[in-house]
Amino acid sequence: MLIALIGIYLLPLETGIVTSLKTEQGYLTTQPLLPPSENFLTFQPWITAWETLSPALINSALYSIPATILSALIGSIAAHGLTNTEWRGQTAVFLVFAIGIFIPYQSVLIPLSRFWGFLELQTMFGPNGIVNLWQLPFVYPHYSYIVELTLTHTAYGIPITTLFFRGYYQALSDDMIEAARLGGAGLLSIYREIVLPLSKPMFVVAFIYQFTSIWNGLLFVLIIVGTNKAARPATLALNELAKVGYVPTYNTMMAGAFITALPTLLVYILFGDQFAKGVAGYGQAD
Repeated sequence: MLIALIGIYLLPLETGIVTSLKTEQGYLTTQPLLPPSENFLTFQPWITAWETLSPALINSALYSIPATILSALIGSIAAHGLTNTEWRGQTAVFLVFAIGIFIPYQSVLIPLSRFWGFLELQTMFGPNGIVNLWQLPFVYPHYSYIVELTLTHTAYGIPITTLFFRGYYQALSDDMIEAARLGGAGLLSIYREIVLPLSKPMFVVAFIYQFTSIWNGLLFVLIIVGTNKAARPATLALNELAKVGYVPTYNTMMAGAFITALPTLLVYILFGDQFAKGVAGYGQAD
């Protein structure tokens, strides 16, 4: 029974892989589940998908990695301030963070578009702006969209990462925090020397959750990047693989989908054990 369930679960993946290895004639004339015969076997879809997606993959990494790190770090610091010390208005501030988790993406798209349209980072840091950053080596005007995506995803990720870390910090020993406080340690020292080293399991959970969410996100990309080809990330470039020719190139689309999913898959493979430990240890920190 378990083997049958695993087979059903993996069937779409098997279909996608064999489709990506077939020629156009192969996937139009053979069964989707069957592997390609010698006449229909080709690696060209993977080559085409890689050539199309490689610049977009770099763009995705340029905003996904810093937004993941920033949202997790700021969420950790905010949770420390909301958990390991007491001050007036603490509950109200936490409620603001909690409400932020449930704000749907769709409700902020128009305000977000108007906000970045008002700031116009590309003009602000261009030849007629406050400082011309685009004349620096390896700095291009379309990086303004990367900065906008980084800041947007960071801001949107802080509430959920704060909730992650707050639950984790509530399980930390009060005696340990109190002993450090009696020893003269301040709030920042307690965070840097005690709380931060103990936060590694939850940082792994926050990193994987945030990176996967940001890497696969499409709504913010559509609003901020739009039709700018130089700044388009992988999720946007993947859609264009389907527009080559009059017949949908399913083999190239499948290859592109696997290439786009590869970074998130690698993250789970490399940090899967630590992710499981972090989730299992949620609320049991010591």
